[in-house]
Amino acid sequence: MRTRGHRRIIAAAATTAVAAALVVASGCSSQGDEDPPAVSAPSSPVSTSSEGARETVEAYVQALNSRSAAGLISVGGVKDEKWSRQEAEQILADRGGQGWKVKDVQIQHDMGPDVGSARLLAEDKAGKPLQDTFTVTREKGTWHLVVFTNQPVAPGKESSSTDKPHS
Repeated sequence: MRTRGHRRIIAAAATTAVAAALVVASGCSSQGDEDPPAVSAPSSPVSTSSEGARETVEAYVQALNSRSAAGLISVGGVKDEKWSRQEAEQILADRGGQGWKVKDVQIQHDMGPDVGSARLLAEDKAGKPLQDTFTVTREKGTWHLVVFTNQPVAPGKESSSTDKPHS
């Protein structure tokens, strides 16, 4: 069974990987700074199924801007419990209240019709560009963002590990 410390190390490694991917992706952009990206309209059946995911990303931005822990918990699809309220408060302390304005949301179904990634391009109230990437999941028809990393392991279950197997 993994301890909370192991989960935090794994979460930190995942966050670092996402941050590195964002740095690489931002260096590959061919768009000029003077033309902000347009919000893309659905153009295929896959894009249409992404509409709920796009709305979920926008709800995340609204929760950040309004500093709503309940909004983050809803968008994250986790139970409203002590651990999730604490983590939501930490997310809000780090990123909340910046007046984000959505410029573009790109959804990729790179892991199937119910799991993919969302890339958010926004700017804060001072016009500074912001970006974030999330895993999006659809469960029972509802889209959620994977923003909570400290979810406790259910009793009797082990968390996943990135450790090498023992022989």
